[in-house]
Amino acid sequence: MKVAVLLSGGIDSTTCLALAVAKYGANEVIALNIGYGQKHDKELKAAANIAKYYNVKYEVLDLSPIFAFSNCSLLKHSSEEIIHKSYAEQISESGEGTVSTYVPFRNGLMLSTAAAVAQSFKASEVWYGAHADDAAGQAYPDCSPEFVKAMNEAIYTGTGKEVKIYAPFVNCNKAEIVRQGLELKVPYELTWSCYEGHEVACGTCGTCIDRKNAFIANGTVDPISYEQ
Repeated sequence: MKVAVLLSGGIDSTTCLALAVAKYGANEVIALNIGYGQKHDKELKAAANIAKYYNVKYEVLDLSPIFAFSNCSLLKHSSEEIIHKSYAEQISESGEGTVSTYVPFRNGLMLSTAAAVAQSFKASEVWYGAHADDAAGQAYPDCSPEFVKAMNEAIYTGTGKEVKIYAPFVNCNKAEIVRQGLELKVPYELTWSCYEGHEVACGTCGTCIDRKNAFIANGTVDPISYEQ
């Protein structure tokens, strides 16, 4: 069975790709990187290297014009600064709801786009790395089980019951994802998670903090370098 995997270049999507390749083989997997106008191209370079490592078909698409109206701090044109605190701290200070790095309905648009590409390539599933830590406190509502279920129903119906969504980590935290990835010998040294586009990861933005803690929880050290 052929599947399409949304590959951002981070640890969640890379582990997702590794699972798909382990299950179906590289010839049956298409990796899709979808640009959204982010501040830097580190993720794009990481995704390309990861796709090459796994020897899978790799396609790059661009949805950045859709997000031109948003001032989300992740976007290149934004006037907002990245907040250098954990997501838990941000939610504690601001209350439940989307964090400043939430891009409006990004996953919904990416999944819809991926479904169209998947159907064109005769792929029957779209995989993406949504997980419970991102959904907590409604920080990223497009990572929640409710969202996955609703999008799956819409896409399955809208593709004439040819394409489904699969989110293998939707009920897992990031530490559990890393545990699975370590078992699969995922090349985490090739990945990029940081919201900043510096030479090395900052170590203090929300995603860097979560990433470092996930490796610590597994009794190991993250193989990438950090400024702090």
